[in-house]
Amino acid sequence: MGQQEKVATSLAGTVSEEISASLTAVDAELARRYPGDPGTRQPVHTVYVPGDVFEPATLRSWGDQALAALDEHAPDAASFAAVLGIPEELAGPVHDRVRAKLSREPVEDLRIDFEDGYGPRPDAEEDEAAGRAARLVSEAYANGTAAPYMGIRMKCMEAGVRDRGIRTTDVFLTGLMEAGGLPEGLVLTLPKVTYPEQVTAFVQLLEAFEKAHGLDAGRIGFEIQIETSQSILAADGTAAVARMIDAAQGRATGLHYGTFDYSACVGVSAAYQASDHPAADHAKAVMQVAAAGTGVRVSDGSTNVLPVGPTAQVHEAWRLHYGLTRRALARAYYQGWDMHPGHLPTRYAAVYTFYREGLESAAARLAAYVAKAGGDVMDEPATAKALSGYLLRGIDCGALDTAEVARLTGLTRADLDAFASPRRGDLTVTAP
Repeated sequence: MGQQEKVATSLAGTVSEEISASLTAVDAELARRYPGDPGTRQPVHTVYVPGDVFEPATLRSWGDQALAALDEHAPDAASFAAVLGIPEELAGPVHDRVRAKLSREPVEDLRIDFEDGYGPRPDAEEDEAAGRAARLVSEAYANGTAAPYMGIRMKCMEAGVRDRGIRTTDVFLTGLMEAGGLPEGLVLTLPKVTYPEQVTAFVQLLEAFEKAHGLDAGRIGFEIQIETSQSILAADGTAAVARMIDAAQGRATGLHYGTFDYSACVGVSAAYQASDHPAADHAKAVMQVAAAGTGVRVSDGSTNVLPVGPTAQVHEAWRLHYGLTRRALARAYYQGWDMHPGHLPTRYAAVYTFYREGLESAAARLAAYVAKAGGDVMDEPATAKALSGYLLRGIDCGALDTAEVARLTGLTRADLDAFASPRRGDLTVTAP
């Protein structure tokens, strides 16, 4: 051992104490505003079904229609891979997993729509449909046929439809309570939010409902749908979407980009309204930065090009949807909308290819990080967090298996969770 280095300081211990005291309020504000990712499963998509169309068999019907589309237009792994450009070595695993997913869990997140997909109806008719939706959702969770996440999109908080949106929310939530309580997978989507005050008003509505039923404060969360330019850039030049997250008082779970309403709002002509338009990229980039660290997740929009008709036409629509989904994943938008059963094969093909093609590299980098081995990439804790999140999302959607990730990384699911959502000074790694 060499000579011990002599260490000297110049500052009194009170300096550190005084600085810490001066930053106490900032520390508390950082913890409140930026708690980090919740560590829960994020669905890869949301499917919208009009309130009067939703039936007990809807989820299974979407899966069956998606499987039928595969049987008709790409009946085997090679033909499916050829249409989408999936690498040969992944063709079989991706195809098999897609079919298994469509048979087991075709829809990860379902929204029963009482807004644009439903339109204006007589009050009695919408009341009945909202009550029926509550009953069917409760029954689905009770009998094991529910999607992991289910809920409604009500009408927005603008003056012309506000009362109707409030009533539909009340009817739906009350119906759930009367049927046994709110399911864990409940999701509400508030559309066409333009001002933070509209978010505040929705929070007020949910607070009143929770008090009326003796629920814990904050039990009901919701997504904010971004469909207007004013959501991105307010009249005073600030990012309104950041103020909306704050106005939600911890209840916001997601920001969903509305492709067509937003595109029309900024003047994009119908032929060019798409999730890869520069206007869409700008909006989602602002959403992403505003949501970073808050625990609020960002969802991409959808394509209205449906995979229907002759096989050549279906293939063209599939390639478009696959490409848009892969593009979104690369930009860290891990969720999107699917508008038709024919979109499900390419949704899962894109997601599964994304995770399986990067599995070995991500696993090796994470294992090297844990072992403090160099490898050819020098990773930091933030990268280990991203690598773990990548593997966890792959496991949650069915692209990867827990066992194969454990074999490649030497880590358990609990280890991955700890890396993905680390608590300072509270990270231990155990053997699988």
